[in-house]
Amino acid sequence: MAQDIRTPASEAAAPAAVPPAPAPPAVRRGRRRAWDEVPRWQIYLPLGVYLLFTLVPFYWILLFAVRPAGSTSLVPWPMTTEHFEKVWTERSFATFFQNSLLIGLATLVMTTVIALAGGYALARFDFRVKKGFMLALLCSQFVPGALLLVPLFQIFANLRMINSLGSVIIAETVFQLPLSMILISGFIKNVPYSLEEAAWVDGCSRFAAFRIVVLPLLRPGLVAVGSFAFVHAWNHFLFALMFLSSQEKQTIPVGLNTLMGADSVDLGALAAGGVIAAVPVVIVFAFIQKWLVTGFSAGAVKG
Repeated sequence: MAQDIRTPASEAAAPAAVPPAPAPPAVRRGRRRAWDEVPRWQIYLPLGVYLLFTLVPFYWILLFAVRPAGSTSLVPWPMTTEHFEKVWTERSFATFFQNSLLIGLATLVMTTVIALAGGYALARFDFRVKKGFMLALLCSQFVPGALLLVPLFQIFANLRMINSLGSVIIAETVFQLPLSMILISGFIKNVPYSLEEAAWVDGCSRFAAFRIVVLPLLRPGLVAVGSFAFVHAWNHFLFALMFLSSQEKQTIPVGLNTLMGADSVDLGALAAGGVIAAVPVVIVFAFIQKWLVTGFSAGAVKG
């Protein structure tokens, strides 16, 4: 007699789930192209509009700078250098250029050296007020430079530094230090501490280990901080206007302001002065753009 064997419902095997059939390669490529790939015109059109709004003012300045006085042509031909000769000799732009260059280079050196020392202390040492100090550095970036004019003027007046390039250099350095120290400290944190420890084991002092091991790795950060300080000092207007009274101590931004009279403006001379002011900045950024992007991005990774 055959025995009737029945499997309980709880022990019955559930039907295996059938995996969905993969989409054909053509469908997958089309779906990825629709969502991930942007048509080229959607990229080139905004870039073209941006370049249009950026390059047209530069062309307009160059047009007025090299076009003869009284001409209304949109093509700078024949070209002339009379506006450059006028601002360089008659308007003392040679002296203004020299003063701006001196202030920019001095600000670059002082900001880089002090920010390097302060950034190393923030990155490698722990002390009680470290968080509060970092917060103060960040909050100082929200204070506009115009609010510092009165106290700085009083301090420099007591120190008998009014109408001295040193007053502008000190003011520019103090104004650039907070951001520079934050960037340098973030860049130093990306350098492994074990490299310095290995140098100490080999007999190097802390300063020697920093100079031999760490400092060469900070080159992009130093270039970024130094170039930022130089460009800001080159273009800054308020400090030079307030602290420098004599014409032989003025800078290029203040010199450009003198080209605009109450009743009339010499557009050719003003455009030539603007070209003279822009050329050093353009040259600096053209040569250090790779270092600049690397330095700012590396310094912002940790903080």
